[in-house]
Order: sequence, then structure tokens, then C-alpha cells
Amino acid sequence: MRIIGGKHRGRALTEFKGEEIRPTADRVKESLFNILSGEKYGIAGARVLDLFCGSGALGLECLSRGAKEAIFNDCSKNSVAVLRANIKKLGEEERCTVYALDYTACLARLNGKFDIVFIDPPYRYAYGEVAVKALLDRDLLAENGVIVYERTEPFNAADVRITAADVRKYGKTYVTLLQKSNGAEKQTEG
Repeated sequence: MRIIGGKHRGRALTEFKGEEIRPTADRVKESLFNILSGEKYGIAGARVLDLFCGSGALGLECLSRGAKEAIFNDCSKNSVAVLRANIKKLGEEERCTVYALDYTACLARLNGKFDIVFIDPPYRYAYGEVAVKALLDRDLLAENGVIVYERTEPFNAADVRITAADVRKYGKTYVTLLQKSNGAEKQTEG
């Protein structure tokens, strides 16, 4: 596992041992960051929330590509230890805040608006839908912000406050980009 772009490009990250954590595949990550780096979203200067962060690879990738700040959260002590090692390895302590909370407690504690929010919970739990609703209820998503939602099926955007702006399929993984603004949903094979 490594940083694929920006000032830390090519730097290896500390990885998990065992099967407890499922990191985003490099192919998915590369495609996702090609989308996020485009004109529509933009990473430079962004405030990022990596809610189920695991190793922190997605939020750290954003910092490498010019994000202003990243907030990380994971309730796993193993994840937080690996995350802290990765932050230190990249020398990004000043631009990172780390929480080791249940995701609902983390969202209740946060203030301000986020430009990019990663919601990639363990696939076996339905935490993602609850997290999106809580994020919207607390009005934590910036007006033109994006929620990057990763699961084994596309997000069911039943909430009228959010729309699936883009859906990508990579093998068995769906990445749904959610936004406040209305937009046509499209699905693309990755």
C-alpha cells in the first residue's frame, strides 16, 4: 500500500497484518483520485473527513494532493495505531486530527463543513446509510462537497437531500459519489 500521487507519491504506508481490515484496492483508489482531482470536485485546499479510516490511506492521499486538513476516525485500536504510524511516517501531524470513536459519536463531535467525506465502513455492517444521514442532519457537507461511499452495492439515495452524482463498479466494489446538488445518476464499469 502506497501513496499514488502528490508530494508523498510512492511513499509506502504501514499496512495491517491479518484480515481485520479491507483496504481500498489500488485500482479503485487510482480511479477514484482521478475523478476527485478533476474540475468537478478538486482536492487542493479541501477539508477531508475519513470516517471509517482504517490505515488512513484515503485521507492521507488527499493531504499528499494538497488538501488543507484531514480528520480521521476509526473505533479500532489497531486502525488508530496504524493510522498514527502513517501520519508520522509522512510528517503530516499538523494537518491531521485523529479520533478513536464510534462513528456516530465522532459525527456528533464535529463542526464545520467538509469538502470530501469518505464513508467506507466494514461491508458486513449497514453503518454507511446511517452515517450519511447523520452527516446531512448535522449539515457537515459543504455545498459542493462530495461523499465517497464504498460498498458491495451502490448507495440507495432515498434521502431527498442527497443524490448519487456518479456510480462506478470495480469488480464487486461500488463507489458512489453523493452530493447535495441534483444531478443525473450514471454508472460506469471501472
